[in-house]
This record gives sequence, structure tokens and C-alpha cells, in this order.
Amino acid sequence: MNSTISALATPAGGAIAVIRVSGDQSLPIVQSIFSGDLSKAKGGTFHYGEIKADNGETVDDVVVSVYRAPHSYTGEDSVEISCHGSRYIIQRILMLLQAHGTRQAEPGEYTKRAFLNGKMDLSQAEAVADLIASTNAAQHRLAMSQLKGGFSKELATLRERLLKMTSLLELELDFSDHEDLEFADRSELNALAREIDDRIVSLAKSFQAGKVLKAGIPVAIVGKTNVGKSTLLNAFLGEERAIVSDIDGTTRDTIEDTTTIDGILFRFIDTAGLRKTTDKIENIGIARALSAAEKAYVVLWVIDRQPSEEDIQRMQSLSSGKHLFAVFNKADLPHDAINLPSGIPCMEISAKEGRGVPALESAIINSLDLPSLSSADIIVTNARHHADLMHAHDDLQRVVTGLAAGLSSDLLAEDLRLVIDDLADITGQDRITPQETLNNIFSHFCIGK
Repeated sequence: MNSTISALATPAGGAIAVIRVSGDQSLPIVQSIFSGDLSKAKGGTFHYGEIKADNGETVDDVVVSVYRAPHSYTGEDSVEISCHGSRYIIQRILMLLQAHGTRQAEPGEYTKRAFLNGKMDLSQAEAVADLIASTNAAQHRLAMSQLKGGFSKELATLRERLLKMTSLLELELDFSDHEDLEFADRSELNALAREIDDRIVSLAKSFQAGKVLKAGIPVAIVGKTNVGKSTLLNAFLGEERAIVSDIDGTTRDTIEDTTTIDGILFRFIDTAGLRKTTDKIENIGIARALSAAEKAYVVLWVIDRQPSEEDIQRMQSLSSGKHLFAVFNKADLPHDAINLPSGIPCMEISAKEGRGVPALESAIINSLDLPSLSSADIIVTNARHHADLMHAHDDLQRVVTGLAAGLSSDLLAEDLRLVIDDLADITGQDRITPQETLNNIFSHFCIGK
């Protein structure tokens, strides 16, 4: 029998606190300190009463929520006590619960029990942490999509198709005395392997977008000294985050801060001005500026006059493979026309007055070509999931190569089992067993009916 655990489920210091109790003895233990009768309480019901100390003293008026297994978060009998948020009250109730038989829950133990009791798979359990940590609409939607099981269902479909083909190959081994007998059509197997591999590669590629959506899209603000980079950073953030001066070389290091635009988290990085200088400290800052541009998803090249051909080529090289915008600042002042190659979009703004900044924000978002977070698109955000998908891709490539080389059924089946195991690792499923393969053969093909 699992031990019964208790812990505070809400941050301390609020008006109301929720203490969660989970395990076989949840109801008897809570009953021992609660004035109401929970002996016949149905799941999903709420009960008002008092928490009583062993000496009969009233600790607090509370509402107790009862959840009967398996219809609870953990899949066990559970009780949630809603009390006032006083730290003293919370501590008294937790001490009473532990004195009557619970133990303090370990970090993540409620979700661990939910996983072990089949209430969610491993990828969904990981999504719980992402949901709690979400600070913007994009992160919230990504976590909710994974928590609802969209990714898990996709993997289950791929796994089932692979298992069916593996079963056919295994079946050939059982009839190995008939060398000309072939249950698994090799051309169909090759087409299936390629189709599933395409989907796995597509899921793996989504990790790049998922990673930046989860951590914040890095945007490097680069350019020569005194062109308004720090002013632009302040305009994005809506506060005076960076020092603004008309003295060249004011910014000597990268300055980074985050803000949310249209529900998406951005990490804006102001950098040292690019110029030739003998100042060692400033040169370190310039090196960091170039490094920030190389790592960024978007590069904003701030200019205040027509750049030289050398500068254009340098920026194109620096931002290769990234989203590059030329941002002509100081549009509030008289200026000559700017001519840039057609591949470099140019936005005119006045960071000082805020003119054109909203249009620049919209242009940045539109250029990212991110998946619609409200659609059924599945976006991988977890590095572990990405690694397992890449392992599955490598193993499927061996299947395709083995088919071309005419490998025997047992070797092909082994490689397919590895792919199935790679996908199972993502959701925390048990790896494929001979019994599962056997069951699949009989359930789908009725051998020996």
C-alpha cells in the first residue's frame, strides 16, 4: 500500500490556501481532524466544517473536497482542504495531518503518482511543469497542447503502425520452413518506413520553433555606435532599461531583457556598437555583439544612414540563415533615401518617438512563420523528446537501408523494435515485448483461429 502524502498545493501568503492529501488513507486521516462526516462522501463533493486539534481546539473553518479513486489527479483517493492562507494555519493543519499518518510529499510526487497510476504518460507529466512555469500565452498553449495528449496520440498512432509491421515480420519467422512465404510486403514496408520517418523528422524539426517559443525568441539589436540601438531596446520594453547617450561606445556589453508581444515571449539583446577601436574593453563588447547576432533568431540591423557595400555584405554574412531586418532609425529627422538589396526588408522608425515600432513588432512576428498555437499542430518543446525522435529517425534509416540490402526478417524486425522503443521512451511506456508482438499477431491476423 502506498503511503498517504500531504503538502501545500498553492503558494503561501494568499488569502486562501489548498492542502492536498493523496493515498489510500486520505479520507480516514482527514476525517480524524475534520468536524464533518466524510464516511459516505461521494467523489466530487464539497464539505464545510472545522479542522480540530487533538485537544478540541478549532484551527480553522475549511472546505474539504473529496475525490474517489480513480477519479482524481493522482488516481488515488484524494482530499483537498481549502483553508485561510495564514502561514500559521497552514503549518498547524500540515502538522496535524502528519501526526495522524501522512508524510510530507516529495517534489513532483503527486504528478509522479498520476503517471504511475496511468492518469497521464511521461510527456504529459513533463507538460505539467511547463504549464506551471508558463508566463505568456504561447508557453501556456504549448504546455496545454502536450498536456491534453496530442503529442502522445500522434506517437501512439506511429507505434501501432510499426508494431503491426513488426508482427508481420515476426510471423514470417514462425513459418521460416516456407522460404517463399512473405507476410510483410517489402515495398509496403519501405513506403511505411519512409512515411513514418518523414513524420518523425517533421516533429523533430518543430523543436527549433518550440525551443524558442518556450525560452523566448532571441532578437539581437546590432549596428554601429550611436544609431539608437539602446533607444530601440527601451522602446520595445517600454522602460528605460539601457543608458542612452550621444557619446560613441556607451554600450560596452550586451544588455538583455524580455517582453511579451502578441502572447509570444521575446528576448531582446542590445549590443555594443560595431566599429574599429583600440579600446580593449569595447572590443570585448563588440565580440559579444557578434556572438549574440550569431545565436539570435532575429537580427535587427539599426542604421541611420545609407550603409556601405562592405557593411551590407558583412551583415548578410553575419545573419545568414536568420531573419534580418534593416531598421532605419531617426526617421523623425531629415534623411536621404536608403537603398538595400531586395532580400533585406527595411523598416523606418523613430525609436525616440515610438513611431513605427508597433509595425516593426508585427513584421518580426509575421516573419517567424511560427505554427499556429491555436491549431492542431504538434510542436516539440522538450530536448529529451527531440533526442528520442532523432534516435528513432536513425533506426528507421537502418530499416530503409536494410530493405534495400535485402536483410532477413529477423534483422528488420529488430531495427523496427528499436524504433518502437525510441517512441515509447518519450511517453514512458514499457518497451515492446515478445508477448506484445504475439498478442498483436493474434488480435489482428487471427492465426490459429
